[in-house]
Amino acid sequence: MLDYTLLEALAAVVREGSFERAAQALHLTPSAVSQRVRLLEQRIGQVLVVRGAPCSATAVGLQLLRHVEQVALLEADLRAALPVLAEAGVGTPTLRVAVNADSLATWFVPAMAAFCAGGDALLDVSLDDEAHTAERLKRGDVLAAVTTLAAPVQGCRSVALGRLRYVACASPGFVAAHFAAGIDAAALARAPCLTFNPKDRLQDRWIESLQVGAPVAPPRHWLPSTHAFVDACAAGLGWGLHPAVLVRPRLERGELVALRAGHDLHVPLHWQHPRLASPRLQRLTDAVVAAAARVLER
Repeated sequence: MLDYTLLEALAAVVREGSFERAAQALHLTPSAVSQRVRLLEQRIGQVLVVRGAPCSATAVGLQLLRHVEQVALLEADLRAALPVLAEAGVGTPTLRVAVNADSLATWFVPAMAAFCAGGDALLDVSLDDEAHTAERLKRGDVLAAVTTLAAPVQGCRSVALGRLRYVACASPGFVAAHFAAGIDAAALARAPCLTFNPKDRLQDRWIESLQVGAPVAPPRHWLPSTHAFVDACAAGLGWGLHPAVLVRPRLERGELVALRAGHDLHVPLHWQHPRLASPRLQRLTDAVVAAAARVLER
């Protein structure tokens, strides 16, 4: 049987990033926390924490943390069904989820608000590219994720959410300066584009969809912020792919123009969560599906 006192120490170290902060959170000494983690590692026979700044979990440690989170959810649901257990004083459970930045900027926050309205759970949201969030789910970093992966991760359920439509656009001045003669391989090779981070391939996919002939490698500005991405585009810094729902007002006001009307990129999104979901996790799923339905296209 697993010792949940030891697991609690492991979870605190990884969550807080150090043994000292974990000790403060658990009202213990750093030495006591270290002893508990070391004892757990001895019992499991594996290193569970990479000591550093911050401390992080190993692959085995992540699996144990995912188990701890699921147990915490089940216990919270049990306390809700049996109020007499609430006297145990166990803290509010936290659900770790992975979301892409554009979903967080356009539709995911209302899902968070709807889920957390009851005040009986917290969320720990980590950001990653929509094509990579499923990797976090596979590693056990998170309990659920918004992802482009349709095939269920092992042990998970995949729920289709809809498609996030992206529009390639730029400021009128940028278009006049770089695409006055049209959009071809030569113009694209000269005109700077905006790129969120090295995992972002939206601009490249849009160029490929134009079928302009030879492969194009445009000069790039790197800007890891969804809203700053739009602001930079409107300021004439470069062109880029933006969620249609986010740039619609600027398109209507003429601050941005579509590079090729009607030639948009659609990214299908899915919500993956453990097949044996607790009532709280199912409630989060319901909130995510409802929020996505209001924004994403079918």
